[in-house]
Amino acid sequence: MNKNEAHKPLLCAKLLILSHKGYCILKIMRNFALVNSYVMRKVFFSGVLLFLFLTIFVAPTSCTDKKPKPEGDSTADSVLADTSSIDSTEALIEETPMPKAADELFDDFIFNFAANRRLQKKRIVFPLKVYYNGKLKREIPMDEWKMEHFFMRQQYYTLIFDNARQMNLVKDTAVNHVVIEKIFFRKKLVQQFLFNRINGQFMMTSLNYKKMYTNENADFLRFYDRFSRDSAYQVASMADEVEFTAPDPNNDFADINGVMMPQQWPDFKPALIPKDKIYNIIYGQHYTESKRKLFVIRGISNSLEIEMYFRKIGKHWKLIKFNA
Repeated sequence: MNKNEAHKPLLCAKLLILSHKGYCILKIMRNFALVNSYVMRKVFFSGVLLFLFLTIFVAPTSCTDKKPKPEGDSTADSVLADTSSIDSTEALIEETPMPKAADELFDDFIFNFAANRRLQKKRIVFPLKVYYNGKLKREIPMDEWKMEHFFMRQQYYTLIFDNARQMNLVKDTAVNHVVIEKIFFRKKLVQQFLFNRINGQFMMTSLNYKKMYTNENADFLRFYDRFSRDSAYQVASMADEVEFTAPDPNNDFADINGVMMPQQWPDFKPALIPKDKIYNIIYGQHYTESKRKLFVIRGISNSLEIEMYFRKIGKHWKLIKFNA
């Protein structure tokens, strides 16, 4: 055996390692290529999300694909395992000023607001008024305020609309009043964060706590609470035929369309159906006693986008269509 042949096994092993690393890098680059277009609309904002994703998720997990876990019943935000990474990331974000353009769209503002402790305190009207069922109960001074991360650490949020047209409000720069609802199913409680645009800047102006049964979407929320927890009830809440759009298992960049029967739900249902606690953002949409609801699950720094269309038939809500 000559000298060159003796080095062949070592050379092959090195090539395999390099090949695996290259695959991981390509996979990560491909995932970022699928980030929601509205999130990537602003260069600064997309850079912040990219940094958050790399620091919190890619670095600790390498090439593994981990699905986000639904939160439990707690008024405090759930904390991911690697809190040191989160804290260091937030410290860096605090040193980066938010551009004025971020106040044009509420979504651009809120993602900065939820990640930047310094900005958050600047954009709250202190002392912050706290209402219970519409009655002023107390005021929170600045030194007692605790950082509110909203849905940032779970990496997705949820939205409720009466119809698909209302989704256009998300991109409406004329929206000046927004309410973020944190809905606790087990406590039957809704915590509302009220924001108003004042002198061109979004400011949090008050907090409001309400019983869930008084919410404009109370009927649908009661249904969804059980739907999210009970797999048998999910099947029972299917229309006779459910239209669906899902990723093509043979093509990462294509979808398949079809119609499924209720008994096929376990095979086709979305990977994530949040339970126990969900969020809703009211951009100005006016809810009515509508017999139709559109429930959206949207990722923050990933390509997650799930839309579930429900219709009330008689006294029962039924899933009639979903896009995953």
